[in-house]
Amino acid sequence: MQKLFTHQKNIPNQIAFDEGNDNITYQEFVVQAQSMSNILQQHANHTSRIAILMPRGIQAVLSIYATLFLGATYVPLDIQNPDIRLQFIVRDVQPQCVIGVGIRPTWLNQEIPWLDMQFISCTENTDMSMNHIQADPENIAAILYTSGSTGKPKGVAISYRAIQAFIDWSSTVFQINKFDHIASLAPFHFDLSLFDLFTSLSNGASTYFIPQRLTMSPKNMVDWFEEQSITTWYTVPSILSFMTLRGALNSASLPTFKRILFAGEVFPLPNLIKLSQALPHVELYNLFGPTETNVCAYWNVQKDTLDKLDSIPIGIAACSAELHMGDDGELLVKGPCVMSGYWMQGQVQKNDSPWYYTGDRVSQDAAQKYFYHGRMDRMIKSSGYRIEPAEIEYHINQYDGVEASVVIGEDDAISGQRLVAIVTGKDINIQALRKEVKQCVAAYMQPYRFIKLDCLPYLSNGKLDLQALKHQISEHS
Repeated sequence: MQKLFTHQKNIPNQIAFDEGNDNITYQEFVVQAQSMSNILQQHANHTSRIAILMPRGIQAVLSIYATLFLGATYVPLDIQNPDIRLQFIVRDVQPQCVIGVGIRPTWLNQEIPWLDMQFISCTENTDMSMNHIQADPENIAAILYTSGSTGKPKGVAISYRAIQAFIDWSSTVFQINKFDHIASLAPFHFDLSLFDLFTSLSNGASTYFIPQRLTMSPKNMVDWFEEQSITTWYTVPSILSFMTLRGALNSASLPTFKRILFAGEVFPLPNLIKLSQALPHVELYNLFGPTETNVCAYWNVQKDTLDKLDSIPIGIAACSAELHMGDDGELLVKGPCVMSGYWMQGQVQKNDSPWYYTGDRVSQDAAQKYFYHGRMDRMIKSSGYRIEPAEIEYHINQYDGVEASVVIGEDDAISGQRLVAIVTGKDINIQALRKEVKQCVAAYMQPYRFIKLDCLPYLSNGKLDLQALKHQISEHS
C-alpha cells in the first residue's frame, strides 16, 4: 500500500484507471479512496467485512481500496447473480455494510446498512488525513465466493500476505512499470482481477477497463487495444481463442503489446499455436492455480516448442509456493499464496494441514515442469470459471418432478467446457426448469442445454457411469 502513496507523490497526474469517458489520476485516486475510507469508519473497522455490489470500474476500485485503507475485508458481489445467491452470500459473510449504486436492493436485509456510492463520493469530508491502517499480513483482505461442492457458494478467504506475495512475484516476473497500459476485463469476484487491482497500482501502471460490449466483437476489441496502447492483458483462454479465431490478427496487430497472461482453464493447443504465430512479438504466459492458491505455477510459453507438445505445461512454482505431487498424482501447494481458509459461520475455518490439496491431477517431465491432466473430482472449468456441479444440481433437484440430476462438462473449443444438465423424472417441463435454474445460479453456471433421460447409468459399485452418460448425451446432440 505504501507504494501507492509514493506514486501519488511522484507521478500524481499519471492515470491510475480509465473507464471510457472517465479516468482518475493517482493523486485523485488516493484522495478519493481516503475520503471514502474515513466515511466508512462510521460503519466499519479493521475487523469488518464490507460487501461491494457494483460492476467493475473506477467506483468499485475506490470502494475496494477504501476498505483496505481501513485494514478491513472487501467482499465483491457479482451483480449478475440472482437474488437468492446474493442473499446466501450476504447471510454467510455478515458484512457490516454493503456499498452499491442507487437504491437499496429489495433482497438485502434491512438491518445491513446500504451505502449509495453516489452519495458517498459527493459527501464533503473535512478529515482529509492520508493515514491508513497497516493491516496485519495474516488479516483477511478479500473473500471471493466460488461455486461450492456442498451445493452452496463457498467463500475463499485471502490474506493481505497472500495478495502481497502475488504482487511481489508478478511485479518481478513481468517487470510492470509506470509506462505499462494494462487492459482489465476480469470481474472483481474473479481472482484474475488481483493483477488488475494490485500489481498495476503497485508499479505506477495505468489500467484501462475493457468496455463489456467489445467482448462479443473481437475485431473491435483489437482496435480498442491499439487505440489505448495496451501493453499487458491477463485473461482467460476462451476469450483469447475467440479473439484469435475472429479478431483478424496478424503480425502487425497490437504493436504496443508486450505480454499476455492467461489462466483459469486449459488453452486448446491449436489455438495457442495460432495466437503465438499471429503475435510473434508478444510474450505469452500460462498462469495456473485455483482461487484457493491464486497463482501457484506458471510457464513462459516457449513458442518454438508448441508444435512438439501434446499439452501445455503449467510450468514451475510461482509466488514463493512449494509444489508437491502426491502418490496419486494430485497437486499439493503450500506457501504464502495459499488461502487462509474458507469463510464459514462468521469466521475463517483454517486447514489443519499446511498443504492445500488442489484436486488437480498433474505429472512432471524430466525438466521438473508440471503438466495438468484434469480434475480428480467433478469440478468443471468453463470460460475461466471453476464450477462445482453440486451447486447447480442442488437447485435442479428442488424442482417438482425431478427425481435425479447430474451436470457435466461437454468439451468446447471456445469455452473449454459447456455445462449440460441431465435430469430424470416424470412430467418435467424443461423450459420451466431452465427458467427456475436461471433464478438461482450465476449466469456462468447456467447449463446451455438440458437433457431428459428415463434413468441415469450406474456402475456395479454404485457410482455414476460417466462414460455411458456421455455416450447417451452424444445421441441427443
